[in-house]
Amino acid sequence: MFDIVLAFITSFTLTYLAIPSIIHIAVKKNLMDEPGERRSHVVSTPSLGGIGIFAGTLFSIILWTPFEHFGDLQYILCSFIIIFLIGAKDDIDPMSPSKKMLGELFAATILVFKANVRLTSLYGIFGIGELPYIVSILLSIFVIIVIINAFNLIDGINGLSGGLGTLICVVLGIWFLKVDSVEIAMVAFALAGSLVAFLRYNITPAKIFMGDTGSLLLGLVCSILTIKFIELHNVLEDRTFAFDSAPSMAIAILILPLFDTLRVFTIRIINGKSPFHPDRNHIHHMMIDAGLTHTQASIFLIVVNFIFILIAFMLQGLGNLSLLIVILLLALLLSYILHLISQRKKKTTQSNA
Repeated sequence: MFDIVLAFITSFTLTYLAIPSIIHIAVKKNLMDEPGERRSHVVSTPSLGGIGIFAGTLFSIILWTPFEHFGDLQYILCSFIIIFLIGAKDDIDPMSPSKKMLGELFAATILVFKANVRLTSLYGIFGIGELPYIVSILLSIFVIIVIINAFNLIDGINGLSGGLGTLICVVLGIWFLKVDSVEIAMVAFALAGSLVAFLRYNITPAKIFMGDTGSLLLGLVCSILTIKFIELHNVLEDRTFAFDSAPSMAIAILILPLFDTLRVFTIRIINGKSPFHPDRNHIHHMMIDAGLTHTQASIFLIVVNFIFILIAFMLQGLGNLSLLIVILLLALLLSYILHLISQRKKKTTQSNA
């Protein structure tokens, strides 16, 4: 437990001290995120905050993790570096989505084959239990890539990705501590410390954004934590902290990024566009259109995500499929209500113009 606290403090301190220098260099070299039609900011802002998050998280993990009990750590750190290089390249000199996807696929493959970050069962969802090896491999890579890009897509307003990432890391980190998976808890709390430090500079008015460097790393870590959370339920000897519906519980913990990604991809496909075509249909955009500030929208969405976690915890006895349906229907209902509110606000604004 003491090492966990030290990991959090170390990553927080290093990121907190590094970001002002990163801001200075970004401004000096004109490495800025410019305002635009899809952007929610109106002034040029540095977008290299992910470098500070990466540095603080990596340093803390290497310093405090007991390597003798975490033989797969070297492979996880390799995937970190790959994702960091992709994100940094894209933040400084934008790269094509296909090249980013190839890099993400490489990182996911390392995690699945070398670090054994792999889903082996669906726990009875759709009547499916243990998965054949090849299906397990393909599903695991797919899940990792989906979660990585889900966090990349929600990084659109100040404080949202950092705040939501902190919530998820703390919730899962506490669970890993309870089941004596200290090495995984170390990763979760190291990232949480860096994210809290980053939020000091990202709360409106934001002095820096995390950029792809930060959001891709955040998604990668959350994919690792999520898959490990699900898989540990197969081997838990002490069932005191086991959940009845682990996969659905994991989806509830990640409900905002996962549901928002599913939602915008569906809307784009229905409209005859590529699912990767950028637009302003994200939930956080609707919150801004409804009249909330960045800070208000971020806090509201983080609280809603936490409420979903509580709901899933209370209803875990329903079983995986039933709980998943309840979670998705509730998310769909809330997003539809938000859509109506944002559309009404737009019409009011246009009529008063």
